[in-house]
Order: sequence, then C-alpha cells, then structure tokens
Amino acid sequence: MENIVLIGMMGCGKTTISNLLSKELSRPLIDIDEYLVDKYDMTISEDYFRERETICCQEVGLLENYIISTGGGVIKNPKNIEALQRNGIIIYIDRPVELILSDVEIAARPLLKD
Repeated sequence: MENIVLIGMMGCGKTTISNLLSKELSRPLIDIDEYLVDKYDMTISEDYFRERETICCQEVGLLENYIISTGGGVIKNPKNIEALQRNGIIIYIDRPVELILSDVEIAARPLLKD
C-alpha cells in the first residue's frame, strides 16, 4: 500500500518513469506540480509556490498505493521529504546533467540555463 515517490533534478525522467510505473503496476499517478497548479489555479513560477508545494506534499503523503512524481525543487524543503516518506518509498533518479541538457529544451526550463 506504500506510495512510490520519484524525486530528482528537473528533466531527469520522473514524469516518464512515473507514467510507465503507473501503467505497469496499475496504480494511480499524481504529479505534485500538476496537483498544485490545479488546486490553487496558479503557475509554477508564481510567488508562494514552494509554500503551497509543501501543503500539497503533506496532503499527497497521506494517500496510499500511488505513484507520485515530484517537481525538481521538492527536495529544497525537508518537510516535503518527511511528508512523502510517511507512507512512501522515495526513489531518487540520478541522471547526469549532460544527458538532461542534451534532451531538454532549455528555453522551457529556465532554471537549467545557468
């Protein structure tokens, strides 16, 4: 009944892997960024995003048997990790930055340009 929580740098493959796991294991999928944008009707770049991200992690961390894909910045707040660990196994996807940069459109990911 534990969740499977995927964390890692933006562009590392969390979305792709979570979609594959969801289908393979017949488990529902929650993408925390999408959950937050829908819940608060806001964009990822807006003020207070990280604060609301923590609230969403606490809510999603109470669910059972989900595949959870996180945003790249979720690890910036230890409270997020604590909330997601309550009922989940956290898997860190470690992909070399060089490969991420070769696959990701940098204009679409402003944080990667530096």
